Amino acid sequence: MKTILITGCSSGFGLDIARHFLARDWKVIATMRQPREDLLPVSSNLRVLALDVTSADSIRQALRDAGPLDALVNNAGIGWLNALEGTPMEAARLIFETNTLGTMAMCQAVLPDFRQRRAGVIVNVTSTVTLKDLPLLSVYTASKAAVNAFTQSLALELEPFNIRARLVLPGRAPDTRFGENAHALMKDGFPQAYAEQVQSVFAALQHSSEPVTHAEDVARAVWRAVNDESVPMHLAAGADAEIWMAEAGR
Repeated sequence: MKTILITGCSSGFGLDIARHFLARDWKVIATMRQPREDLLPVSSNLRVLALDVTSADSIRQALRDAGPLDALVNNAGIGWLNALEGTPMEAARLIFETNTLGTMAMCQAVLPDFRQRRAGVIVNVTSTVTLKDLPLLSVYTASKAAVNAFTQSLALELEPFNIRARLVLPGRAPDTRFGENAHALMKDGFPQAYAEQVQSVFAALQHSSEPVTHAEDVARAVWRAVNDESVPMHLAAGADAEIWMAEAGR
């Protein structure tokens, strides 16, 4: 039986990815900052572990508890929507610490074992906002675009060791807590000069007749990235993501 560790499983994409792999007879290590056993089906193939990807000690402990892995999915992340003028640098640092450096730290932590066994798959979940210029997402997009570039280069480093690294890019997902979490982080609000833009973008995130991405779309894309060696580096997840990726020529 193969084992996968997934970060950020308390809600949204991570939770659905964990359910998807559990239903297909994988051993799942579902990690989250505050572990909750009630979020996933009771199963002898499931372990729920505490993990803060911004903490080296937390990463070491989680990987010790998890044991050998066949796949790692870096899904944990922080959403952010605001004008750069309204983004405190503390918030920007937290976003990069989680979305970018947290992903890099997790990859680095699993690589010695993957390399020794000459096997393993890393899937990094980013976003199709990295493919299209959008307002009020500059900091968030930068944190995810950095992961795209990192993963593309990392994949080349790992090929000689039979380790694969791939990217899954979801689209707009109104049924996740992206907007809610972004609102919660905006303690100081946004500059009034940008108020109209902010309200318009938040409304578009939550209400639109355009195609969207659902959590199950991301789970299916991650499943393909883990199990199909022929998938491309960039894998769209969701109807809107597929459109954006085609427009970007990926």
